[in-house]
Amino acid sequence: MAKRTGSTTRKARNKLTKPARARGKLSLTKYFAKFREGEKIILKAEPSVKYGMYHIRFHGKVGIIQGMQGKCYKVGIKDGSKQKTLIIHPVHLKRVA
Repeated sequence: MAKRTGSTTRKARNKLTKPARARGKLSLTKYFAKFREGEKIILKAEPSVKYGMYHIRFHGKVGIIQGMQGKCYKVGIKDGSKQKTLIIHPVHLKRVA
């Protein structure tokens, strides 16, 4: 059997690139953001923080906060016909407007 080449961020150069004006230090507000259970969020990866990042195939998906696990949030998303639970750091989450 052939061995898989690469990691979870393979072929994701464009998805994990910030615009030039958005580069630099992260705001602490974004890093320590609080979400309530049942709140809708969008998965938007923060490339400068690898900790608590999801697999890049879920980028841009909408999910619902199910609870907390340590400093991260459990997020339920629908992937095709399956319901999945991801554990994601709040820096990679964005509220639905």
